[in-house]
Amino acid sequence: MPTVRDGTTPHGSDLPAGGKDKLQSELHGELKSDLPLSEPEASGSLRDVIIDTRTFGIRLADTEEGRNSASLLINKMYAWRGYASAHRIEAHPNRITLAASEKGNTIGTVTLGIDSPAGILADEIFRDQVDGLRLSGARVCEITKLAFDHTVRSKGALAALFHTVFIYSYHIHRCTHALIEVNPRHRRFYEHMMGFRRLGDVRENPRVQAPAYLLAIELAEMAERIRELGGTAERPGSQAQRSLYPYFFSQREEDGIVHRLLAMS
Repeated sequence: MPTVRDGTTPHGSDLPAGGKDKLQSELHGELKSDLPLSEPEASGSLRDVIIDTRTFGIRLADTEEGRNSASLLINKMYAWRGYASAHRIEAHPNRITLAASEKGNTIGTVTLGIDSPAGILADEIFRDQVDGLRLSGARVCEITKLAFDHTVRSKGALAALFHTVFIYSYHIHRCTHALIEVNPRHRRFYEHMMGFRRLGDVRENPRVQAPAYLLAIELAEMAERIRELGGTAERPGSQAQRSLYPYFFSQREEDGIVHRLLAMS
């Protein structure tokens, strides 16, 4: 199962390896994010809601309560895998934390870090690789602190988190490359199911005493895969067993989410 930048797999589910996605018949075509937010919905308690389906929602975890809930899930999944479990998500001007919820419970979370003069977390052990991208003119971002409840088996919700991260990084912040640090045993999932490529050799991550690879993908390539495969998981001949992208949103749904995020900004 996919991992996080700390070189661990806090969510613990083996979902991408197989199993029927219980949400695949409900995910597409049920989004309230198809259209831009109306004026009343763009304000008040719903302003942080990005995606709302019949079975799960994606929202910004930009409050103390939201960050605490995401931190609890991360630590729960780290502990379940035997990793250090004293992690806390803090407010940061260059990081965006998202949370997936089901029936009011947080089932997944991920943080997007945008490069700045202060750098990104991957600089701590992969500075040479990250600097190589910067020198080539890339604007990098990183996917960190990905955690998914191992009792929830849904490629749809996982894909929704990744797609929302893509929208923020590519459409909102105009990044060109996304990076993620992964445990070696999960590298093939990102390479085969999402198209990430390895940068350099495995290194030890001292924060969790575990090895990690740095993987990267050009966001323009991800955009092309989404245009080709997004929203096709239920179609005959779907590539859903070989790629996570069929569980991403369709182009129409993506356009609606982009409008919503621009209205929220």
